[in-house]
Parts: sequence; structure tokens; C-alpha cells
Amino acid sequence: MSIESVLHENRVFEPSADFVKNANVSGMSAYNALCKEATDDFQGFWAKLARELLVWNKPFTKTLNEDNAPFYKWFEDGELNVSANCLDKHLNTIPNKVAIIFEADDGSVTNVTFKELYHRVCQFANGLKKLNLTVGDRVIIYLPMGIDAVVAMQACARLGLTHSVVFGGFSAKSLNERIIDAGAVAVITSDGQFRGGKALPLKPAVDEGIAMGGCESIKNVVVLKKTGQEITWNQNGNANNIWWHDLIAGQADTCEPVMLSAEHPLFLLYTSGSTGKPKGVQHSSAGYLLHAMNSMRWTFDVKDNDVFWCTADVGWITGHTYVAYGPLAMGVTQVVFEGIPTYPDAGRFWQMIQKHKVSIFYTAPTAIRSLIKASETTASTHPKSYDLSSLRLLGSVGEPINPEAWMWYYENVGGGHCPIVDTFWQTETGGHVITPLPGATSLVPGSCTLPFPGIDIDVVDETGKDVPWGTGGLLVIKKPWPSMIRTIYNDPERYKSSYYPVDLGGKIYLAGDGAVRDAKTGNFTIMGRIDDVLNVSGHRLGTMEIESALVSNPLVAEAAVVGKPHDIKGESVVAYVVLKGQRPEGEELKKIVAQLRDWVGKEIGPIAKPDEIRFGDNLPKTRSGKIMRRLLRSLAKGEEITSDISTLDNPAILDQLKEVVK
Repeated sequence: MSIESVLHENRVFEPSADFVKNANVSGMSAYNALCKEATDDFQGFWAKLARELLVWNKPFTKTLNEDNAPFYKWFEDGELNVSANCLDKHLNTIPNKVAIIFEADDGSVTNVTFKELYHRVCQFANGLKKLNLTVGDRVIIYLPMGIDAVVAMQACARLGLTHSVVFGGFSAKSLNERIIDAGAVAVITSDGQFRGGKALPLKPAVDEGIAMGGCESIKNVVVLKKTGQEITWNQNGNANNIWWHDLIAGQADTCEPVMLSAEHPLFLLYTSGSTGKPKGVQHSSAGYLLHAMNSMRWTFDVKDNDVFWCTADVGWITGHTYVAYGPLAMGVTQVVFEGIPTYPDAGRFWQMIQKHKVSIFYTAPTAIRSLIKASETTASTHPKSYDLSSLRLLGSVGEPINPEAWMWYYENVGGGHCPIVDTFWQTETGGHVITPLPGATSLVPGSCTLPFPGIDIDVVDETGKDVPWGTGGLLVIKKPWPSMIRTIYNDPERYKSSYYPVDLGGKIYLAGDGAVRDAKTGNFTIMGRIDDVLNVSGHRLGTMEIESALVSNPLVAEAAVVGKPHDIKGESVVAYVVLKGQRPEGEELKKIVAQLRDWVGKEIGPIAKPDEIRFGDNLPKTRSGKIMRRLLRSLAKGEEITSDISTLDNPAILDQLKEVVK
């Protein structure tokens, strides 16, 4: 397929002369020079960056070890500490510079300097030492957005504990699965969290998750007192409950960082796969931090006087790289926000940019689309009602942004002068892999443009052969590079089969997305997932996870889940369900829909609740019993089915599945 048939886009926006002049990567000649340097001496390119950006306790002498491909290692004989690279190195240079401007859900603001943050991290790390944790132990972090979440992550990094952050919107079942898979020994949580003016519980989900069984490895649950809600205490089996404030009482506010191998697992982050079980993506220390820093420098063009704001929660990879690690390591002042973009009204983001004089703003297309809708109905929440003159750069993350949303963002938020870096990357890459560099790249609405320098990314067919520009295919990364996933925790075979399939030679990374390159410019446009993973409001959800949750309900015999386009969320969840009993009708059917939606919310989390549930006596299957999902996708979109259904065993079922329960 040609890119024209996908995008129909001929608008191009060049960076201004002033932006180019002052940019960290200035002009396409500079971008091309970096790409050539990486091509000419691949290992030397990354080694030079690692020596330039990271503070090493023991310098590395070996850059890349590919003896056991695809289990690549970078800088493996070097030693450093990630937290020291984020905090300690600033103590003699910018100790009193504001590190975090934290705005709570209720609008109250707390500023923390780099020195103050260092002391808070050290004090909490000293508290964790009392729990007899050892280097390499896994710790679950289940906290609301805020300074304390960053402190917990940094304290784990300081001690060599491998953290696994679980998004605060995930359910007790999701927590249970992650605790068991990681073999975690501690949970750091809070009594609750504030969102949209409401206090929501967190600790009860931890209690429930542990009570589900299989969590005997948990010895301690540390609880932050935040909302003041009543919670149960010491009812977690063998786990001891301890308040955060009691843990740090009397602790020193300095703590020597543990020096670790460059390949030490900094964190596990669980992401949805096309099978039911979430995958524990494991990232290294040095390679991950290197790219977090370098993408801050090149993609976001950060300067010493910038105020950076990434709106992502630390429960996702974006919040890891561009909240908890990248900005701190680069010594940049950043805004951290607890609430939601529509509370107390849909002007919240613009009001905060105005108040904190944000210069770099990084958010998701989902948020942009929802705020477009709100601004059309209420003039007072339109970005043009606020002073956004501090902005100099905008970013987009989480899913492809459609061209019209891009244009609205560019004109109404950026005032027609702020470049937009439309970044493509994944949990598995740790940072940007395709993105404009704002002082170099021509911007095309809806396209993430060109590869980040040093990343050999392309489009191939099912055999791994390059396809001509202008032709769709599979997105792949052909060479290893430092920030890539190291393995799937406890499942190396799944790592190889998921990301380095034999069909592509076993050494080429398969991103799992379809893509096309513009026939003239080589710009990339991402076409969507090639597996059964949905992108709902920028969150990856496996269809198999949702199906498994539905089938675990006693009413359900069988289920199939697909996505369909949604104006705000990108994709919405559509479930086709076969019940064990007779298909009910009318009000009874509506009750069952509500029950099943709540069930999925409890099993996985509210973001996974199906927007539509349709019922049939069966699902459309081939004579060999395979569900024909392409037909279900067509039905979800309301399309007429004109394709060949001669292999379908039960064509009459399609009429049943057209019916939407309102």
C-alpha cells in the first residue's frame, strides 16, 4: 500500500531559523552526520556517548557483547549507579535548582530542589535497608503520581533493588500476577490516591492481591499515608505492614549508592502481550539511562533553563524514562502532576503551563483529542484563553497522532511556532526510536518522521527482506543498541519468539507494528499493531487478557475481543460473548453487560472495560474451529462484509453479532 493511501498528507513544517540556530542538533546536516558516524563505527558511536553522558565508578572496556545473541550486553564490565547519575552528580553544581514542581490534584504546589530530593531518596533508601533487602531483590511500587513515587524508584535504584511499578489504575488481580511472576519481596504503596477530586483506595487492592495466593515471597508492605482513608493493617498473610513515615524516622539523609554492573536489571515493567500473561520487560542500568539522557538532549532539545512536563504516569514506560530518570539525570526542572486533564475543568493543562511557565510539553494523542472536544464546547477551557507563550516545543507519545489533531495541537497550543516531536517507541525500547529532532527535521502531521541517530530501523516483509519505500511491511530494528529490552523476566524463550523470530533470522528485533516509509522522504508512518494488542488511550492491552477475564466469569462460555477506532481513545474495546445459558433479552441483557464490564474492570483495571458487548449463540469460526477475527473487526466498525466467507462454518451468526446492546 502507498503512503498516500494512508495519510493523504502534503503539509510540511520546517523548523524556524532561530530554533535551528540554537538547537542541540542543528540542521539536517548535523542529523545526517550523526547517522553517518553511527553507520561508520556503530560500537564507537555508542561508546563515545556512554563516556560523555554517564558518570562511571569503573569505566567499561567492552562495548557490545553479542556472543549469546539476541541476549545482547552493553558496557558490561563497567560499573555505575543510576541514582547517583540522577542526583549525586548535581550536588556540587545545581544543588538549589528546582528538580520537581509537583502540582497535586487539588492544585497545591510543592517544589523540591535537587539537593532536597537527594536527601529524601537517601533517607528512604536507608529505611529500605532495615527490611533486609539485598541487591537484585524485586520490589513492587504501587503509588500515585507524585514526588514520593520518584523517591521510591530512585531509592530502589540506589540500593540495586529491581523495581516493578504497577499503574495505580490496575486491579488486585493484576498486582497478584506481577508479584508472583517477579517473585517480589516487598510492596511500596499508599493508603489511596486523589484523582479528579476523589480519594480512591490503593492499599485495599494490595491486600486483596496478596490474599489471592501465591504471594508468599512478600515480606513487607510499606504504606504512604496520603489520603487518610481507613485501611486494614497486617492482614497480608506473612507480610509485615509499616508506615512510610515510621520507616524513615531517624534515618540519615545521606546514603552511599551501591555500584552495580552496567547490565544490572534496573527495573521490570509488565506490558500486555498477545497471550494472556503479561510480559516482564527487563531493562539494564547503563544502556537504558544513556538513551533516557540522550533522547532528552536530542529529541527534546533540553536546555538548562527549560521547564519540562511529561504528563505520563510513572506506571508506564513514558513516566519511567521522561519523569523518573531522564529529566533528573539531565538536571532539568520538571513538572509532575497528580490529577487528570479535565479536573476541575478541561483547561487544567493550559492553566498549569501558564502558571509554571512550562517550555517543553509532552502528552498523549488521547489527551489532545479529549481536550479538542472540550474546547469546542467551552471557550474558557480553550488553550487560546491562556498565556502559553513560555512553550517552545511540544511532544506526542503513546500512539500515532492523526493529522488533524496534530494541526490543532500545533496551532492552538503551540501558537504555530512550536515544533511537535511525534515520538514512536515502546516499553521494550526504553526511549524514542523514530522521532523528529526539532532543530533538524521537516515535520509532517501524522508522521513520526525519521530514525533516532544510531538506531537501524526499517520496514521488511515476512521473510526479513527490505520492502521498497512506499510499501507497507513489518517494522524491525536490525542492529542491537544499548537501551533495548534485555529479556522477558523468567521467560527467555518467550523473549526470543516474541521479539527475535526465527522467520526473520533470530537476530532482527520485530517491533510488532506495521509501518510504511514515504516513497520520497523515507519518513515513517506507523500503521498499527500486527498482533492482537489494542492501544486504548495510549495503554497497550492484550485482547487475550480481556478474553481470559471474560471467560473466567461464570456466565461466559466463550469470548473474543477486538478493537475499533475511537475518536478520543484511539481504539475502543469490543467484546463478543457467548453465554453458558440462553441469550437473555431487554433489561436482563443490560444487567449482564454491566456485570461483565465491572468484572473486567476488577480483573484487569477500568481501562480494559469493553465499550461494547455483543452476544451470540456462537462465534464466527472456520470449519477447523478458528475464530475469524477479521470478520469481528469488520462487524465492530459497522462495515458490510464483502470478503469471502466460504470457509465460515456458521455464517448466520454474523447477523446476531451485529446487534449492539445500548
